[in-house]
Amino acid sequence: MTENPSGAQPPPPPPRWFRRLDRRLRASPLGLAWIRGRDMELMHRSMGFAALGFLTLVPVLVLVAAAEPASGQGFARWLGQAVGVTHDSQAQVERLFGVPNTALQRTTAFGLAALAVFGLTFGSAVQTGYEKVWDLPTARWHTMWRHVVFLALLVLALLGFTNTPSPSGRVTGPLVVVVLDVLGTFVFFWIAQHILLGGRVRWIALLPGAAATALGMLGLRGFSQLVFSPLIASSAVTYGPFGTVLVLQSWLVGVGVVVYGGALVGRLAHEGRVFRRLRHRDED
Repeated sequence: MTENPSGAQPPPPPPRWFRRLDRRLRASPLGLAWIRGRDMELMHRSMGFAALGFLTLVPVLVLVAAAEPASGQGFARWLGQAVGVTHDSQAQVERLFGVPNTALQRTTAFGLAALAVFGLTFGSAVQTGYEKVWDLPTARWHTMWRHVVFLALLVLALLGFTNTPSPSGRVTGPLVVVVLDVLGTFVFFWIAQHILLGGRVRWIALLPGAAATALGMLGLRGFSQLVFSPLIASSAVTYGPFGTVLVLQSWLVGVGVVVYGGALVGRLAHEGRVFRRLRHRDED
């Protein structure tokens, strides 16, 4: 029998009921989502999504919005609609991003090239996150054209959401807008997953993830109206424009959690459906 040189006694084993509860929780859908999210470093990737999105994707969308005459206030207007901010918070967002019409005049050719390269990096980061969700190997370098297609598709989708006219009616109008936004988000992420994964996962397997992401975006918008919108106004008074940046960065972290977490929930739902189908086949 070996002696412990430190003299400390080993901790007693947990009770049987606790171990049984732990096994059940780990085998539950929520437990599986927690374990796989931890294994793929969900929060870490969401923070990287927010950093790349703010530092690279935001300038690209500002320029695209400035080149679109119908975009109104440009990217600031779309961002305010996505977050669901109030009138006062919307003014802070527009003040942060400035006048979009002057963006093209003050941008050099080198700046445009740098933004294009960094924008492709954003697509590569999203692709890597999807590959981790599905336990796929990293795609080869010659598939970088998919990042270009993804970025172009994303820009077109955002411009479409911004320039869509609002239907009339106090009740039916907002309801139609919500339904169209959810459907548009679902279609975009369904196609985006297929493009970035290079067709290595079937369309039917990607469908639950697209649905979960679309519903998650809807829930995030409702949460943003309650939390992030008041924070923008209060942070702008306390910290100035830097406070608005911090709140928007936090919102982008939430978007990253929804994007990667929705794909992860979709994979778990697909695997559960396949498992139930195989079990019914064995029973028959």
